[in-house]
Parts: sequence; C-alpha cells; structure tokens
Amino acid sequence: MTYIDTHAHLYAEEFNADRDGVIDRALNAGVAKILLPNIDKESIDGLFSLINKYPENCFAMKGLHPCSVNENYENELSTIEQLMRDMPIKAIGEIGIDLYWDTTYQKEQEQAFIIQCGWANELNLPIAIHTRNATRETIACLNQLEKQPKGVFHCFGGTLEEAREIISLGYLLGIGGVLTYKNSTLAEVLKEINLEYLVLETDAPYLSPVPYRGKRNESAYIPIIASKLADIYNLPVELIAKQTSENASRLFNL
Repeated sequence: MTYIDTHAHLYAEEFNADRDGVIDRALNAGVAKILLPNIDKESIDGLFSLINKYPENCFAMKGLHPCSVNENYENELSTIEQLMRDMPIKAIGEIGIDLYWDTTYQKEQEQAFIIQCGWANELNLPIAIHTRNATRETIACLNQLEKQPKGVFHCFGGTLEEAREIISLGYLLGIGGVLTYKNSTLAEVLKEINLEYLVLETDAPYLSPVPYRGKRNESAYIPIIASKLADIYNLPVELIAKQTSENASRLFNL
C-alpha cells in the first residue's frame, strides 16, 4: 500500500536537522512520492537539492506563493520563470490568493496568479492553488482565463457549495491534517464528495494531523489522514490509498 503526499515543504529550515530522516520515515510509512511546491526564488536551491538527491521520490513544482507577492512581484516572477524552464517540474505552484494576513497587494496577487496560470497552460502543467480568505476571488480569476489549467485547491477546508463549485470547474481538493481537527466541518463536507476528486497532502511542516497537532508536520503522517478518510467513507484504507494515489498520479503525470 503506497501513498502520495501532493504538497510538502520538506526543503524548509524546519527540516534542516533531520531531512534525510524525514524522507526515510515517509518511505517507511508507504509515502512513495512527495510533491514539493516552491514559495519564492529563495526556496529554489533547497527544493532542487532534494529532488536531485531523491529523484524517484521527490518532485518539484515552481511558482510564487501569494504571501510572497509585493510591489516587485514581476521581478520575482521573471527569476522563477527563467529557472523553471531549466529544471524538471510537475506543476506550477503553489500559486493563488491569500487575503488572511494582508490585502495590500490583492491586485498584484491576482495578476501574479493569472500570469502563472498562463505558464501552466503554455507548458501543459497543472497548478497547485493556495487560497485563504479568498475562494471567491480565486475562482473569479480562474473564470477570467480563456483556458483554465488542471489543478488542485491545496488545503481545502471550505463549504460543500465551494467544494462542488471547485469540482465543477475541473479541480481536485487537497485534503490534509485539518480533516482530523475537532472543530473542522470538513468531514461532513467530504461525505457528499466522491473520492475521485480528492488527493492527500500534509503541507509539512504546517497543519499536523491529530495527535501531532501543534508539532512539526511531516510526510510520514499521510496515513493518518487516509485513515480518517477511510472512516468517513466507510472504506478500507487500502482503497483510500489506491484511489487518492491514482488521482494524484493522473493530475501530476507521476
């Protein structure tokens, strides 16, 4: 039984002391493939060091995170685009709109998102979408596009109506540790959503599932999320692993 973690920042400084151990624990837990989203130009070296060291297990995305967008976003995008074309990637990400902390650069975030969706279309790659307090704005940007790329709404935690709208646009839902939280309504939402629209993710080092909530997250915890989904769907966890891995493999051409 194998899993795919479709979103983990294992190049982050939180893993500097034991990064190889983190990868080993993931592999021992059955997490055979891990997708690594880029944040900005500063995270590129660490990301590509990992995929070069673990070419059978770690796969890169390239993109500019919305929280990294400011008045100089065009320069940042230019650097990322140049490097992107010289290195193997499986997706454009993580990209999107985040209005949780600050709305100062909302227009710039929207423009950066649209530009990077254009990269995805040009390269025939999917996108990994980050949206926080901005689901409506993100969907509005997608609807502006003449052609929408394939992709996933990373760290989905919205309503049933939002889930259905996202799926109707052709996107998958990334499900992570939030599913295990007592105050989360995500389990009730997913009961109404077919498993074929879901992929698993950790967003490591963030959003650890229970019983590790509040501690550093890592890819080895993917089976905890799968087990919770198995309870929700009343299915063997083997089927959860199989279907979500097939969904991820199809989306990211793994």
